[in-house]
Amino acid sequence: MFLTIDYQTWWLIATAVLLLAYGVLDGYDLGAGAWHLFLKSEDDKQLAMKTIAPVWDGNEVFLIIGGGALFAGFPEVYATLFSAMYVPFMLFLLFLIARGVSIEFRNKEENKTWRKSFDIAYGVSSAVLPILLGVVVANVLQGMPLNEQFEFTGSWLSFLNPYALLVGLMSLAFAMVHGASYLMLKTEGELQDKIHGLQRKAFKVFVLLFAGVVIWSIMILNPAHEHKTAIYVLLIVIVAAVAILAQAVYKKLPKCSFIRSTLALLLAGVLALVKLYPVIIPSTVDPEFNSMTIYNACASQKTFEVMLIVAAIGVPLMICYVIFAYRVFWGKVKKEDAGY
Repeated sequence: MFLTIDYQTWWLIATAVLLLAYGVLDGYDLGAGAWHLFLKSEDDKQLAMKTIAPVWDGNEVFLIIGGGALFAGFPEVYATLFSAMYVPFMLFLLFLIARGVSIEFRNKEENKTWRKSFDIAYGVSSAVLPILLGVVVANVLQGMPLNEQFEFTGSWLSFLNPYALLVGLMSLAFAMVHGASYLMLKTEGELQDKIHGLQRKAFKVFVLLFAGVVIWSIMILNPAHEHKTAIYVLLIVIVAAVAILAQAVYKKLPKCSFIRSTLALLLAGVLALVKLYPVIIPSTVDPEFNSMTIYNACASQKTFEVMLIVAAIGVPLMICYVIFAYRVFWGKVKKEDAGY
């Protein structure tokens, strides 16, 4: 059974793994960056930035490779998605650049106005990016108006629908909870206590938004969906994961809360796959004939054969690199440490 999975499904799984890895890794450093807006002292800001300095750009590699995997395996999906979601993707790119520039340039000058400007740019861009990602994911999950040529027929602002905005805000709240766990793992003393207090407040907001998303998602779920039972089971498991995350957050267990928030995110990714499979982008115009699936919007079989061989070699090497990088920079950051 395991070996009889077709190439399209294998590549969908590989692409999903890369994008979920990006969600977990860049999710915490986006959340950590968003907390920058709440830090007042220069020492706190420097320490918080040092926690993500060695890893933030490496985390973003998974987004590039995940996007490349989507383009290589499902080029029509890539074209349709980026055409339909042109505005959020361009905004995402803009804020991604602003964030990188802020990290690199913030400490180039001692001037307070200089640093404050880059602090604001860093914090705001870190907060906006998870919102935009949530908006894109929500639009894919609920479907988009596609015609028989898989062309987007909606307006350029249709991505700003209430469900997508709710998921976007939930994504930000989750990233801040996830990022706070990482900051607490890397810091100690007064800053760690301050981050914990902020994390508890963010978790309350996340739970409210999460409850709204779950209820809304159940309402828009197709009653005839063939995977409905699996979807409900996964929803229950995710709710349980959020419940055990709450215990770790309130008892100040940063390692446990980081692992549990990672688990919750991975389960949400599995739920999205089960909800969609074998569809990648559902059509709201004619779901049966206009939806983009892994079979009607995929590359050739030969392309999949070559790509899977490359992925079988490249992905383990990339994982080894990530493990090595995190081992090198393991431990608490100190004020006297070199860095940003």
